[in-house]
Amino acid sequence: MSLEKYRWDLINCERCNNCLWDHPWRVKDAKYAKICPSNERYLFAAYSCQGRFDIARGLMDGEIKYSDRVLDIIYRCSLCGACDVTCKVYRDMEPLEILQELRVKCVEDGQGPLPAHKPIIDSVKSYDNVWMQPRGRRNAWAKGLNIKDLNKEKAEVLYYVGCTYAYEPRLQKVPQNTANLLKKAGVDFGILGNKEFCCGSPILKIGDRKLYESYAQKNIEAFNRLGVKKVVTSCAGCYGLFKAHYPAVGKMGFEVLHITEYIEQLIEEGKITFSKELPLAVTWHDPCHIGRLGEPYVPWEGKRAKYGLYDPPKKLNRGTNGVYEPPRNVLRSIPGIDLIEMERIKEFSWCCASGGGVKSAFPDFAIWSARERINEAKSTGADALVTSCPWCEANFMDANEEEQSGEIKLYDLVDLVLQVI
Repeated sequence: MSLEKYRWDLINCERCNNCLWDHPWRVKDAKYAKICPSNERYLFAAYSCQGRFDIARGLMDGEIKYSDRVLDIIYRCSLCGACDVTCKVYRDMEPLEILQELRVKCVEDGQGPLPAHKPIIDSVKSYDNVWMQPRGRRNAWAKGLNIKDLNKEKAEVLYYVGCTYAYEPRLQKVPQNTANLLKKAGVDFGILGNKEFCCGSPILKIGDRKLYESYAQKNIEAFNRLGVKKVVTSCAGCYGLFKAHYPAVGKMGFEVLHITEYIEQLIEEGKITFSKELPLAVTWHDPCHIGRLGEPYVPWEGKRAKYGLYDPPKKLNRGTNGVYEPPRNVLRSIPGIDLIEMERIKEFSWCCASGGGVKSAFPDFAIWSARERINEAKSTGADALVTSCPWCEANFMDANEEEQSGEIKLYDLVDLVLQVI
């Protein structure tokens, strides 16, 4: 909806500050009580959900005008959705949608995106990916793996790789390991290779909805045409978009699964079995886009039992994708693995702040937030931090390189699974 549709929320926000904090019943100590990276980093109310509400209403009513500072505040946010979860505990508003619509308004008004974001838009328009890389290199990671090309053959499962895993050299082992894992499990799958297009998530987060919708429509039509039963992706950003936003663009004749969900299914079906032990203490980082972001509107009654919260007004709300247990179940099933939880987990997880255009425009902020998460992981005593999101993984790698107090091992979940089968 347009920003104007949320005027009631903008006016009736009580500025209670609960959008800054973990749920009070879960807080164990002050060090890990905050949940909004932007406000915690800049320590000023404008850099919080409620502060951006004031900016949104001020722009709508002409009380303030666009400026470099205003745009800086609007975009210095990873759109992680933490404020959305905590607001629904108390006030049941739609912070995440409002913050997204605020960026759409910036673009529609000719004020956005930021200069640092324009190369992303231009890259998608020119190369169908966000990394300004030629289309012909998108399939380079798969060289020699003998994977089905779904442009020429049929398969039950489409493995959608995504721009970052396909082009980032440090991360290409993830799709390679995933392909090997699916082969060992006997999955009939294929890829689109150089015909795979960007999912559109970075474009939408920046605020260019028209360009995003054109790519969403293009992908939905392509996936339907393939006749696949399942679309499986390793990228949290792609998954969140496919699951939550694509249904509003077009009818999807296929199931969408994140790789962590699919691995759990394959284990339950006996197609993946473990033959070795891996003595390792690990902690799991919940990527925002497979956890609290996404999911189409659902009645609150369907979520109330999940959160164990009070009876709210009877209105429709945005839920969460809720992929919390599958990766944990996979880790617990690996012989020798000791899963130690951080304090801020699941829907109250701390964001690494790589998403929402932050890594491109404000890399110092992204590194700061990733370092905060790494330090929280270290505090558990775990040997390694495990996740399944290319943006998180790359950001953690960068933060690890700058960390002064020593590194922590980083793994993608697929890497660990492949080691023990």
